[in-house]
Amino acid sequence: MSTLKPISAPLDRASELRSDEAALDRLWNSAKIIRVSNSQLATDGKSLLFLSATEVEELIASKVFTSGDKYFLGIDTASKVAYFAWDCDEVGLSAGETSTEGLASLRELGGTLDEFELGISMQATALSNWHRSHPHCSKCGAETKSTLGGSVRACVKDQSQHHPRTDSAVIVLVKDKDDRILLGHQPIWPDGRFSTFAGFLEPGETFEQCVEREVFEESGVKVNEIKYLGSQPWPFPASIMIAFSAVVDDPSTAKADGVEITEVRWFSRAELKSSVADGSLLLPPTISVARKMIAMWFGPGAEKLTGGESWR
Repeated sequence: MSTLKPISAPLDRASELRSDEAALDRLWNSAKIIRVSNSQLATDGKSLLFLSATEVEELIASKVFTSGDKYFLGIDTASKVAYFAWDCDEVGLSAGETSTEGLASLRELGGTLDEFELGISMQATALSNWHRSHPHCSKCGAETKSTLGGSVRACVKDQSQHHPRTDSAVIVLVKDKDDRILLGHQPIWPDGRFSTFAGFLEPGETFEQCVEREVFEESGVKVNEIKYLGSQPWPFPASIMIAFSAVVDDPSTAKADGVEITEVRWFSRAELKSSVADGSLLLPPTISVARKMIAMWFGPGAEKLTGGESWR
């Protein structure tokens, strides 16, 4: 099985510029800017809406939005255009209140975006999620503020720096010797929704150990022949999905744990195709690494598996 093609915008992150405020200001003035708010992205109704620095300043001056924070995403290696995220909220909202007017989630937009826009959207969303969930210093409890182009939060009291953290999770395509795949159903999903197995890395654990543990915990099978396939950012809210394939010797031992997974099913290519066609199987969304793993296994014709897909 070949490796997955990662979803990541071809941006030069230009980390050497993050401490140069004058350089960041110059880039901001000619940048393409994504507005993000509470994991929602600005949209024109069909795709991402990019703002100019002038438009952002006009919105702030008109007191429509808070001044917010600016996060430097990087420079497009092809066009040399800089990209920023502007993380702000509507003025006048009560504490804890959010607005979705003119905004859409990455889940809603994902299927309409090209690979570049999807990559920068994931980066912008992940940064916004992290900044919003770390308003205080973990050492002294004082307020923290965004600095270095949004790549760091600094404590206003002790000046300690806090860097974004990404949660590592494995996701596994389980196969048997007949090249069938095993998929599982979570109870929070609608009937017919099946996907690959996944779980977070625990302290002191290797990725391979995590693959073995998570698959066994959720489906009751022991795997070997673990092979790395690729990775994908997954800012829901702050993960990186590390994809593997693995092979089980005895497929008859497959059994859902009854908690995280309530049903498991083996699929041949013919069975998967017919189940999608008759509506009894809902696949993971097209932007997910789970869907890409299934499509890579399925091979030619995977793009026609459009009979149904579901987030939840």
